[in-house]
Amino acid sequence: MAFSNEQLIDELIQLSFAEDIGDGDHTTLSTIPESAIGKIQLIIKEDGVLAGVEIAEKIFHAFDADLKIVVFIRDGSEVKYGDIAFTVEGKVQSLLQTERLVLNVMQRMSGITTTTRKYVKKLEGTQTRVLDTRKTTPGMRLLEKEAVRIGGGVNHRIGLFDMILLKDNHVDFAGGIANAINRAKTYLKENGKNLAIEIEVRNFDELNEALAIGGIDRIMLDNFNIDNTRKAVEIVNGRYELESSGGITFDTLRQYAETGVNYISVGALTHSVKSLDMSLKSVKNNDKK
Repeated sequence: MAFSNEQLIDELIQLSFAEDIGDGDHTTLSTIPESAIGKIQLIIKEDGVLAGVEIAEKIFHAFDADLKIVVFIRDGSEVKYGDIAFTVEGKVQSLLQTERLVLNVMQRMSGITTTTRKYVKKLEGTQTRVLDTRKTTPGMRLLEKEAVRIGGGVNHRIGLFDMILLKDNHVDFAGGIANAINRAKTYLKENGKNLAIEIEVRNFDELNEALAIGGIDRIMLDNFNIDNTRKAVEIVNGRYELESSGGITFDTLRQYAETGVNYISVGALTHSVKSLDMSLKSVKNNDKK
């Protein structure tokens, strides 16, 4: 995996260490000799889909480059209770100071990946792909969106910089659909930027206005019910990509997909997901792994 911004990931790791360790892990420093060597293993405690192994490796090595990691299960693999994902061997002080950050990241990412995989399987046999949103944990967006990708979902935009997405407030403040689209196209031309333009529409009047203006890449159908979504697909007739958003549950996901939309965006993939249970435990000398 190639993270989209290695610098941001490195900064997140260092910030997380600063937040957790401060001026020192005094519990570990006071009880564990610096020379002590040990091993820990990541134990899965709940069935799901694993994510965060590669970022865990980055975390361990950012703190102590001498830690030895042996990976048994890679990102994107289905896991079950009792599985051992990897072992880490080295200075016990290093293991104790990195374990919580690794668990926080991996539990969160694995929860997102597990949830995403369920949505993806629900859409099998259709042309529709599930999208994430910007409803992410501040500072964790790149990791959470990577977890969506590992689960088989599609990343929408990363932030405000990599797509023009004209939502309801933009349209209202700009004075309507036409003004919003035309200003966006003018802005891109004047600034020499090549960004996709997506317009959110709330009703058929706005949909028809967007179609009349053109020059866009995708239309988001905001809070359209299933019947109206099907009608919108017929009206657009393949001229632009269509994304459904708002009011869609896991139970209605398949019905929306069967209308023929290209994408369904699901904020729940990242904003209210349950973390996957796992733990990092010391390995005794008589353990096999």
